[in-house]
Amino acid sequence: MSGLSNGVIVDITNGAHPEDPIVQILSMKRMPNGAQERFRILLSDGKWSSSFAMLATQLNSKVASGEIANNCVIKMNRYVCNTVQNNKKVLIILDLTVVRTAEEVGGKIGEPVVFDPNKNPQQEAAPAPRTTPLASTTAQRNVPNTSASPARTPAGGNVHPISLLTPYQNKWTIRARVTHKSDLRTWSNSRGEGKLFSMDLLDESGEIRATAFNEQVDKFMDMMEINKVYFISGCTLKTANKQYSTLNNDYEMTFNKMTEVTPCHEASDIPTMQFNFVPLDQLESLEKDTIIDVIGVCKEAMEVASITSKASGKELKKRDVQVVDDTNREVRLTLWGRQAENFDGSQQPVLAVKGAKLSDFNGRSLSLMSSSTLQINPDIREAHKLKGWFDNGGNSAETVNLSNQRGGGSAGMGSNFKTFGEAKLENLGSGDQADYYTTKASVVLIRKENCLYSACPSDGCNKKVVDMNNGLYRCEKCNREYDSFNWRLMLSANLADISDNQWVTVFQDQAEVLLGTTSSELGFMRENNADKFQNIFTEAAFKSFSFKLRVKMETYNDESRLKSTVVACSPLEPKEYNRRLISEIKQMSGQS
Repeated sequence: MSGLSNGVIVDITNGAHPEDPIVQILSMKRMPNGAQERFRILLSDGKWSSSFAMLATQLNSKVASGEIANNCVIKMNRYVCNTVQNNKKVLIILDLTVVRTAEEVGGKIGEPVVFDPNKNPQQEAAPAPRTTPLASTTAQRNVPNTSASPARTPAGGNVHPISLLTPYQNKWTIRARVTHKSDLRTWSNSRGEGKLFSMDLLDESGEIRATAFNEQVDKFMDMMEINKVYFISGCTLKTANKQYSTLNNDYEMTFNKMTEVTPCHEASDIPTMQFNFVPLDQLESLEKDTIIDVIGVCKEAMEVASITSKASGKELKKRDVQVVDDTNREVRLTLWGRQAENFDGSQQPVLAVKGAKLSDFNGRSLSLMSSSTLQINPDIREAHKLKGWFDNGGNSAETVNLSNQRGGGSAGMGSNFKTFGEAKLENLGSGDQADYYTTKASVVLIRKENCLYSACPSDGCNKKVVDMNNGLYRCEKCNREYDSFNWRLMLSANLADISDNQWVTVFQDQAEVLLGTTSSELGFMRENNADKFQNIFTEAAFKSFSFKLRVKMETYNDESRLKSTVVACSPLEPKEYNRRLISEIKQMSGQS
């Protein structure tokens, strides 16, 4: 037995949609198409072979890595077969699993006969009998499933994949989801004035930018809604202006008088967003002004600030946030306008950005543009993986700050390590942005007063609740009352090293490390065992830790003072600390 789904190529071209068919890739041919590289592949099911298939562009990385190679056997997890211009059949493989590598197979399986669905549409037209254990029997059972059947336009024709659109086609209809929609923009110059809005459209094969002007704005602006799916036809196609479009498509669409848009209410198979995430540790190797997709955890959110645009003279609202990923790099991301004003980073959400602009000002930084899309805590694999990393140690891991080079650095002893005296001499925290540094210090004193507060038990809220004195506790943020609360820690501690001392604020996770107990246990002690509660603070005194501090000058009642916050805390590692001391001694003595 070859293990291939014999005869499945014919079944697919005849309109069936077999589930997870297994085929062999006999060869691949690169198809140069501007910036969007594609691969046409020769498939074999053991009985027939055909070159009517293509790989979706999101699989290109598997070709580059060698995972997909000639003679490997694959399982097609997701695919679509469309009829395009001149009634030609095109099979686009959207997702696959390599069942057997090229090395394991060793060569072509069987002696498949060439089958051209575009020249021999009736060849082997009859599907295999239901009694034969082939993929085609599964296909016949699955045909009634509307999510697996080929999509049809309102007029009854076939839907055209976005990835195959070119300006040389006349009649086509796409079925796509609106993933981004810009605000209404106006212009006025010597040639006149007008208005426009643009949107990003996505289907299973790719994405494309579409823009509407003037009369088309009046017709479609209110109709097109983010995350809704539509049938769209009759647009003008032209070469994409990469200055305004960050999508991986050589073309873009313009709505005109012939454009028709019809809502599609059954489109659960259309994806919601496509990302091509760049890890943060690769930012330094990219050129300035590169447009990229990134994902990271919001480690810290600054306050909203107002600036005046040099170009327009208008006042703009901005908010800087620090995002970190599992490459142990962090970078500043700037939000603008309403997004900046409405953003809440207190719960350290995962941020996925499509189309951020890379800057090299004061290190590396990222900024959202009008065409960018920001998703908060998206339900995607990368976000769940990153949040798991962050909650299980990533929040206190050694990180390199790519943005603020002056105060940036990791929490490690060998990176941006300073004493309190050195930090004060360098005026860290006195600039526009917060500075970060690492130090070794001992706990001198911890204030017990107000070290605990009763917090909302709702997952991710943590706001202080009000005791209603009737057995209930009210959270103003959630606008709800609860019959219980969670204890949360907020410590004020005095730390000292050989050069100076410093008062710092220590929040929940790092406070638990400092005290060697949990907030709930400490709260129980305070209510039930005052002596044990006191001993926790006594035992914490004069212990040494490695601290990563955030320092920033803040103003209260016209009085400025330096605020120091512990963002990472771990017990001192003597070996690591001694290695740093030895390295410093060698540098000071002129040794290499």
